[in-house]
Amino acid sequence: MSVIEHDFGLSNRLTERRFGKLLELDALHEANIRANPLPYLERASERIFRLQAAMFEAIQAAKPPTPGPAPDVENVLVDKAEYQRLKACVALLEKAYADYGAQDEGA
Repeated sequence: MSVIEHDFGLSNRLTERRFGKLLELDALHEANIRANPLPYLERASERIFRLQAAMFEAIQAAKPPTPGPAPDVENVLVDKAEYQRLKACVALLEKAYADYGAQDEGA
């Protein structure tokens, strides 16, 4: 005797629920996600684009300014641990942007 497994659509509902949570939607949208997912996919795409833009802007802000006359230069002292932490953050941003930004540009 064998058992035939059937989840009665549970895996699809869990996927829809997870997608809704990632988009920060309430439970009322679950049925709409199932019926017409295109607007929700567009919303997800827009959020991904904004995250990529924020990563790019953060990387650009971390780069030194272009050479030229600096009007008012201030020196700020930062301890070594804080400097290393900031360098690690910039390295993570650059790696993530290289990995995920390059995928979209190549597609």
